[in-house]
Amino acid sequence: MIKLSPYDVIISPVITEKSTLVSEANQVIFKVAPKATKPEIKAAVESLFKVKVKAVNTLVRKGKLKTFRGRKAQLSDIKKAIVTLEEGHTIDLTTGL
Repeated sequence: MIKLSPYDVIISPVITEKSTLVSEANQVIFKVAPKATKPEIKAAVESLFKVKVKAVNTLVRKGKLKTFRGRKAQLSDIKKAIVTLEEGHTIDLTTGL
């Protein structure tokens, strides 16, 4: 079993309209590694951003079938994590890591 580093677990933050709306509820959305587990995601967020995590919810968006100029391609699956932070903790995603 290979232990992933925090930088390998969290790939990038998701910055969309929905992610900015849930930030008001003290939540942050990240794109994570497909094999990352909830405890690994929690540990990675706590170590990288120095915050206390309350809960982690994950989802896998299945890849779509796209057609471009008559060629079909299957997009890869993407795993996202919705991280709920404890009261009083925030993450500013505009500053970067």
